[in-house]
Amino acid sequence: QVNLVESGGGLVQAGESLRLSCAASGRPFSFYYMGWFRQAPGKERDFVAAISYSGGTTNYADSVKGRFTISRDNAKNMVYLQMNSLKPEDTAVYYCASHTRVTMTTNPNLYDYWGQGTQVTVSS
Repeated sequence: QVNLVESGGGLVQAGESLRLSCAASGRPFSFYYMGWFRQAPGKERDFVAAISYSGGTTNYADSVKGRFTISRDNAKNMVYLQMNSLKPEDTAVYYCASHTRVTMTTNPNLYDYWGQGTQVTVSS
């Protein structure tokens, strides 16, 4: 069992930045791939970014490449999402998720554990 708790969401203006944090507890954190997803009202949950066990490999949705950065600190059981140059279309609830499969995936159905989400609202 892994418990994930997100924080850092809020209301910002377009062009500003936010850093989301996800605190993990339970089984050894370094065994898990970690990912960030987001869900806007009336839409499906979409992949945002993922990071490998060691942090050496990352993957991003095209819509956030060059603006968002995922990172992790295994010593602190934390994963982060630095979001720069935010746009109104980034408005959503952001979720942290984890899985222990052998390869990185963007499919939310393959993630085993989820946090409760944190709201990010970007005004124009």
